[in-house]
Amino acid sequence: MRYRNWLVLGLALGGAALASPASAANGHYVPGVEGLNGAMVPPPGLYYRGYLARYEIDSLRDGGGDAAPGRNRGEVTALVNRLVWITDRQILGADYGVEAILPVVDTSLRFGGVGLDDGDSGLGDLFLSPLVLGWHGERWDAVFAAGQWLDTGDHAADRPASPGKGFDSTMLTLGGAWHLDEARRWTVSALSRYETHGRQSDTGVTPGDSLVVEWGLGHRLASGLTLGLVGYDAWQLEDDSGAAPGNKAEQHAIGVEAGVFWPALGLGLNAALYHEYDNRAAPQGDLLRLTLTQAF
Repeated sequence: MRYRNWLVLGLALGGAALASPASAANGHYVPGVEGLNGAMVPPPGLYYRGYLARYEIDSLRDGGGDAAPGRNRGEVTALVNRLVWITDRQILGADYGVEAILPVVDTSLRFGGVGLDDGDSGLGDLFLSPLVLGWHGERWDAVFAAGQWLDTGDHAADRPASPGKGFDSTMLTLGGAWHLDEARRWTVSALSRYETHGRQSDTGVTPGDSLVVEWGLGHRLASGLTLGLVGYDAWQLEDDSGAAPGNKAEQHAIGVEAGVFWPALGLGLNAALYHEYDNRAAPQGDLLRLTLTQAF
């Protein structure tokens, strides 16, 4: 069946840094995990961020955006651990830092329409970045970063729910935020992630490059609570090398976010809910994300 052909390839190659191969267009990075403040690098210090993500799949979409026949459901739950160290050193006028990310993933896929039933859990692929740069102005912030997703998680080509990807990826990050008022209560932001992928060892396929853009418009109330409108768009930019030409994956979503930060405790909490509305050659569903930030 043509649906099963593109699904197995898409899930085996498609992305899961924070959730699983079922929850990103075709790379490691999963859209929707940063939201309103993703383009703003914190001041010098050591930070832990824990992301709890739950992706509920309600359909499979072909290259034209139409739903595959039958009942196709799935759940992906992930706890992602991220450690960021922003140093006192500056490069090109930006604060310099490094970071590491390690996800723990649990995936259950029940795609009756294409005859696929699979589940797995474990450690996902490790991400290391030796370069994080954050610039800060009176009314703006900007970030550039570069790092590598390493093929460290378990992966099998015939197990779409595998927590690992089976290939390395280089990821470049570029983003910015503009504060619309002097008090910095209104902020519009965008964060992009570009990935170029290595060869998957057990299939010989090299996934095409991918791009994710997350955006947000937020307002911080006098109480310190921040509310906002958020969204993401993800595209597979090239056909996979070493495989028959197929449809390129896309994801598009809109959602809402709320968050609060207590400076005296160095503690922040936020939550976001996204609804995907126009996916292609990929699963489609809803993403719930909870984030805890702790400064040390």
